[in-house]
Amino acid sequence: MKILSVENLSRAFGGIKANNNISFEVEEGSILGVIGPNGAGKSTLFDLITGYTKADTGEVKFFEKNIFGLTPDKISKLGIGRTFQKLKPFADQTLLENVMIGSFVKEKNIKKARDKALEIIDFVDLIEKRHHFAKELSTGQRKRLEMARAMAIEPKLLLMDEVTGGVDQKTIPGLVELIKKLKKSGVTIVTIEHNINIIMEISDNILALDQGERIAHGSPKEIQNNKQVVDSYLGTFDAA
Repeated sequence: MKILSVENLSRAFGGIKANNNISFEVEEGSILGVIGPNGAGKSTLFDLITGYTKADTGEVKFFEKNIFGLTPDKISKLGIGRTFQKLKPFADQTLLENVMIGSFVKEKNIKKARDKALEIIDFVDLIEKRHHFAKELSTGQRKRLEMARAMAIEPKLLLMDEVTGGVDQKTIPGLVELIKKLKKSGVTIVTIEHNINIIMEISDNILALDQGERIAHGSPKEIQNNKQVVDSYLGTFDAA
């Protein structure tokens, strides 16, 4: 079943086309990886889908419901979560408080919101840090917190922007396993990722962008063998 359908989504900033007629679909229960060089329009695509930036044209459907033009809060309440490349937790609040804020989107009872937040914090393996301030966490731990905050709205679809970006090599495998764990829990995932080895390992399908254009969409094997993708991205990528 299609959980997300994007058709001819476009957005220009001045004369620059950040996204130009982007179309793709995501099957429920799958992971779609999004790749492309810097400036390809990946994060802008997330902004358009989640309502943080208004698209010029196009259509976005979530379970066949048209969500084009809805505000981020309304899209969130429907069940679409989002993490950001630039981490912005509430630095002077604890992990528990950070996640509880997200829980209040769907749960107004304080005790139930707290219990749900604790369950999520345990899921992302940060339960021992639950009373620590967000500013005390390492980058890898803040990545997990960002995922926990997004999970607090109980998303059916989670858009993740560079979960493994900016962390040390020892931290990456644990984050990859957490992504797989999320999928097993029933969450459909669309993830932007620069590490091509990771994207090939976790993705069921991959969307490749370049200069705001869709250049390929297919299985990891199809993407690896696509000459245009290799020329524009994979051929110049250092996977180390």
